Amino acid sequence: MNRIKLVFILLFVSQSYAQISDFKDIDFKKADSLAMAYKEAELTNLPLLSKKLTSNLKTDVEKFRAIYMWVCTNIENDFSLYLKYERKNKRFQNDSLEFNLWQTDFKKTVFKTLVEDHKTICTGYAYLVKTLAHWANLECELVHGYGRTSTTDIDQLNAPNHSWNAVKLNNKWYLCDPTWASGKQNAETFRFSFQYNDGYFLAEPKLFAVNHFPADAKWLLLDENPPTFADFLNAPVIYGKAYTNLKRHNAPQFLNNTVKKHETVTFEYELLNAINCETVKLVINNGRNNKTIRPNSTTLTNTALVLEHEFTTTGLYDVHVLIGDDLISTYTFEVKG
Repeated sequence: MNRIKLVFILLFVSQSYAQISDFKDIDFKKADSLAMAYKEAELTNLPLLSKKLTSNLKTDVEKFRAIYMWVCTNIENDFSLYLKYERKNKRFQNDSLEFNLWQTDFKKTVFKTLVEDHKTICTGYAYLVKTLAHWANLECELVHGYGRTSTTDIDQLNAPNHSWNAVKLNNKWYLCDPTWASGKQNAETFRFSFQYNDGYFLAEPKLFAVNHFPADAKWLLLDENPPTFADFLNAPVIYGKAYTNLKRHNAPQFLNNTVKKHETVTFEYELLNAINCETVKLVINNGRNNKTIRPNSTTLTNTALVLEHEFTTTGLYDVHVLIGDDLISTYTFEVKG
């Protein structure tokens, strides 16, 4: 009985930390090349597209990779459609009947825009990944929840605003975000540019939870000390480049922090790969100007990166952490005397 329990616990724990490193021996070049080979394929026959992308691949993870890569490199994020959704969402948030009626019509608009223009919002991305995966006999779910970016108004985050996917591979569930992986949107011009970010593919759940919170908490895929929704709301801002540099974000755990003058502030991360410590910088804004400095100390032990900084004057500061030219995270510090 004890042995059975131990095996169950080991399987359960391994599920919690399902991530891309589980497939470090898999070469995705063939899967990626297939995604490129069918670039701009039509969406009028999804079973056929799924077959074209996956039939010549051996493993489930390669099949899913080809599907995911195709979606991320062929579907544009439609920011104007997203803004329309946000406006209607706020308008009908206290009228469930009107909201459901509008949702029915809006889903038709999203689907039509996806098929005809290869443009969509997060729900369309996740739906397409799920559907193509289904036709490849892969178990994939569409996950609804909350997403946080640097422009998210936390005070208005009272309903789910984002969608992503969970996929089952080798009896483990993995997380990915095809919307944020696909590229960047210019909030002023609404123009989208494809800039694929591989960090969102089978992402590490602890890092993913910093700026993703599912409506159904089981999709956190974290069984040991999972964050609460309050933890999610209070978490720091992390950026897309965090996913290409970090395995985990450990400290500070909050966006807004209060410290004393001359108190040592510690930043802790676990990296995906070793880096040159000389490339780590802090950009500190005091409300008037930016100052780029090196941390007081930078320590790298294997892949554990620890930075220390000391504020010598009181005030309110935004602190941005950079590794090379990559913006990783943002925090605020109120420094008291």
